[in-house]
Amino acid sequence: MTGNDSNPVASQIREHMAVIGADGAPVGTVDHVDGDRIKLTKAKSGAHAGHHHYLSLGLVAGVEGDTVRLSANADVALTFEEEEK
Repeated sequence: MTGNDSNPVASQIREHMAVIGADGAPVGTVDHVDGDRIKLTKAKSGAHAGHHHYLSLGLVAGVEGDTVRLSANADVALTFEEEEK
């Protein structure tokens, strides 16, 4: 894993974990941790198909089993996503 291993949350996040909002709604799937961000896998369809999105580790409320739970609801968290340039 690449990323900030000194961040305890980052060290718990693994490839293919589900990412959900505080409301339990799906946000995406982890590709890997990239510095202080989570790189999500590429969407397979829709307007965001074919490229990666990133979420700040600051949005992570915790890791529960194979799920990364965010501190914001999914619809709000999606507004914080950064697209791959």
